[in-house]
Amino acid sequence: MKPIIIIGAGMAAYTLAREVRKLDKTAALLIITADDGGFYSKPMLSNAFAQKKLAAQLISQSAVQMAEQIGANIMTKTRVNGIDTAGKVVDTSNGAFEYRQLVIAVGAQPIRLNLAGDANDRVLSVNHIDDYATFRAKLLPDQQASARVAILGAGLIGCEFADDLAAHGHTVTLIDPNPLPLAALAAPALSQGLQAALTGRGIALQLGATASSVDHADGAIKISLSNGDAVVADVVLSAVGLRPDLALAQVAQLATGRGIMVDAHGRTSAADVYALGDCAEYRVDSEGRTSPLPYIAPILTAARAIAKTLTGEDTEIDLKHSPVIVKTPSYPLALVPPPLHAVAAGRWETEQDGATTICRFFDAQGVMVGFGVAPQEAKIRQALMAALGTTA
Repeated sequence: MKPIIIIGAGMAAYTLAREVRKLDKTAALLIITADDGGFYSKPMLSNAFAQKKLAAQLISQSAVQMAEQIGANIMTKTRVNGIDTAGKVVDTSNGAFEYRQLVIAVGAQPIRLNLAGDANDRVLSVNHIDDYATFRAKLLPDQQASARVAILGAGLIGCEFADDLAAHGHTVTLIDPNPLPLAALAAPALSQGLQAALTGRGIALQLGATASSVDHADGAIKISLSNGDAVVADVVLSAVGLRPDLALAQVAQLATGRGIMVDAHGRTSAADVYALGDCAEYRVDSEGRTSPLPYIAPILTAARAIAKTLTGEDTEIDLKHSPVIVKTPSYPLALVPPPLHAVAAGRWETEQDGATTICRFFDAQGVMVGFGVAPQEAKIRQALMAALGTTA
């Protein structure tokens, strides 16, 4: 029997495999991955330093253990060269394999800044456990107590890393072109609260500025900024965002936008080929708007639906609102960012309830379509979730 082939071995791929196995105990499953296939929670990468975790300690199960648990064949250290969607064959560095159905779950790649200077190759990104191991080794050469870290990007990941690294004793500078941290996701009042908390943690913020060049400077790295200032660091981390990995999809001539275009069932433009996770571009509302959704909840929802479709029960992906929990212990937030199309004509309304800041976003029709709360707690978060879709 030809297998269901899954390309990738991240959270999306393994969640899908588990869901398929729940529904079909005998379906042949082949997982192909370029790495060693160990399972770990990717969100843990941005708050593992304060916990003093080594990369190996973040892996909860090896590929061998995952294969036994799921009842799958997992091919590690295997590069996928191409996909023949007409012949239904995946060409890899370990041979060609026919599939019954194929799921592409290759994730996203860090956006690389094109910076001037002679130290551009020393700008690191952390998007994989191997990246984390490299970053950690650079931070702690010879087990020194602390390092100077410059982080490019004060979005979700940049702020999480900054808070985590500062808690571990490192000297951190956050650099971002926006006037406030987390500006693209949070209400201004919450961004201001986060800024105060990060500053209180000892983190320096260079806001309204971008890095123009990175250069070697007496064993360190000098980052020259657009505002004329300069930051000297031992390690530079780029956290400016991710871009869906489209390389395989484009070789296979699948329809792509910002991500691999999928319909309401997760199907791509080729028969029996699906896309899941950070590489996919989902339809997110009844008006046909689409978006990559780089969060955990959409991955889990899509994986469950695609698993049902793969095993014979056509199931639409029902992407409900789910809060993004921002792992910044100095100022813990929960957010449901408003849809991009609603931002220009909508408004934020802020309520202060003791030490808690609650922000609600209303669209042009007065419908609540987003919120943020800090410090976040389950009871308030659930009440705000229930209020989504209601009018002011």
